[in-house]
Amino acid sequence: MPSSSTPTERQRRLGAELRKMRTAAEATTTYAAGLLGVDRTKISNMEGGVRPVTAERVRTLACNYACSDTRYVQALVDMADRRERGWWEQHRGTLPSGLLDIAELEWNAVRIRTAQTVHLPGLLHTEDYARAVFGAVLPALSRLEVELRVAHRMDRQQVLDRPAPVDYVGYVHEAALRMQFGGRDVTRQQLAYLCEASERRNIELRVIPVDRGAFPGAGHALLYAHGAVPQLDTVQLDSAHGPEFMHAEAQLTKYRAHLDWMEEAALGTAESRDFIHAVSRLL
Repeated sequence: MPSSSTPTERQRRLGAELRKMRTAAEATTTYAAGLLGVDRTKISNMEGGVRPVTAERVRTLACNYACSDTRYVQALVDMADRRERGWWEQHRGTLPSGLLDIAELEWNAVRIRTAQTVHLPGLLHTEDYARAVFGAVLPALSRLEVELRVAHRMDRQQVLDRPAPVDYVGYVHEAALRMQFGGRDVTRQQLAYLCEASERRNIELRVIPVDRGAFPGAGHALLYAHGAVPQLDTVQLDSAHGPEFMHAEAQLTKYRAHLDWMEEAALGTAESRDFIHAVSRLL
């Protein structure tokens, strides 16, 4: 099986979990190489996500590492066994790989929670709002680069529309509702779309009014993707140099607490829709 010089975030995550499993078993790379009948360097490449690993090899390693968590092992097997080409691959070569990694993360999540304080949730953007957001970055993007990102952002919404749509919860600070990306008309249309989307059974939108005061992680744009098992949850944060992905248990615990706080502070779904309508009428 050929190696990849540019592994996806999902491939890196599978490799990281195999490394975690091996170290928990206090097994060496030499031992793992002997199990699979390969050179030690191939084990390092597998654990780095550079070299793909088959489902059969995942089972062999898990069995010999004495991992008894069958749901966790099966989730890793499913990660290794996934062969279909994701829709995001059509954008490879034209967009930064980090954006494709976000789409793949969302597609494979069983539930998504996001917290937004400046922008509105990306999976609920209108084209014009997304265009305005991408038009306000430094260094400035060309018109073509903006349109490629807009097309990708619209394609990401498939995860909400597919036959088995993902459950999606968005916590939106009042400040994000009042930011006029694209001007008043674009913002009004965007807020109307938010209210419309929040009526869908798989989408829950919750507003945090400014009078709630300070809150943990103020300013962070946060995406929490729930995996097939809790060990495979992932946090994605936006940064000036691209998306960051985190999955250490301490990090997951921290951001779960962050979102739980927002859950407690946010208005209910119906009250949030009323709040968004009220903001829209003031534009």
